[in-house]
Amino acid sequence: MKIIVTGSLGNISKPLTKELVEKGHDITVISSNEERKSEIESLGAKAAIGTMENVDFLTETFKGADIVYAMEALNAGVFFNHEIDLIQANIQISKNYKEAIEKSGVKNIIHLSSIGAHTNEGNGILKFHYEAEKVLDELPQDISIKVMRPVGFYYNMFAFIPTIKSQNAIIQNYGGDDQEPWVSPLDIASVIAEEVEKPFNGREIRYIASEEISPNEIAQILGEAIGNPDLQWITIPDEDLLNNLIKVGMNPETAKGFVEMNMARRGSVLYEDYYKNRPVLGNVKVKDFAKDFAAAYYNS
Repeated sequence: MKIIVTGSLGNISKPLTKELVEKGHDITVISSNEERKSEIESLGAKAAIGTMENVDFLTETFKGADIVYAMEALNAGVFFNHEIDLIQANIQISKNYKEAIEKSGVKNIIHLSSIGAHTNEGNGILKFHYEAEKVLDELPQDISIKVMRPVGFYYNMFAFIPTIKSQNAIIQNYGGDDQEPWVSPLDIASVIAEEVEKPFNGREIRYIASEEISPNEIAQILGEAIGNPDLQWITIPDEDLLNNLIKVGMNPETAKGFVEMNMARRGSVLYEDYYKNRPVLGNVKVKDFAKDFAAAYYNS
């Protein structure tokens, strides 16, 4: 099948591209970076260089595709851009996708959404996933959409490194012994590759998770991996975390959304729909990720 992969060669799109190429599919990877072209081609895929803001480019790239894998792929650096409204920027990308999908005639979409997309209240920066799902759901009903809702990514834990180094602790506004789900991008890629092979029938939603584990257990595993078995996970007030994020340069509105997202982890808001539709857990566990975390820790 001819499949379009968005997200360049990111944490999900690169292993997804590899797996789909190995299965014999005709893959085109969209990237805004011309320098990625040779690496994309080295994987056995074609490169389409352009942006998610360019509807004409997306339309031409989507034409003739059997499946489009669509993700809103603003990089983490935008968290610190004071000129960007993160939520609105991502919603606009979903609108661009919608227009390009309609104009190109593609009929099968796999959309990377997120945990928390079941609601537009109390989920902080994850609200844009709810809005993006709503935008794509307005597509004609003859267009099938598989919505993937992964939970928190393991690699988000790399953000713990600065406070571990400066204060010998993981410091967040949530914590404790209650288990919550996390996911490896490798497991996300495997699930998407699996869904490519299955029939497309209307609108479907699938959650993706690798392990359910508590913050205190994470601290223990990461601490052992970096040679600090006494590493603690410390919970601070929401206002303190907000002030810390703004102090290091995060866009204040984005910081508020980030803190609210973490607040939702403490109650039933973030995970209520996940637990109603609990998935089979993937293969990559926190202990596996801890090796990558340790390497990043020592190289930072």
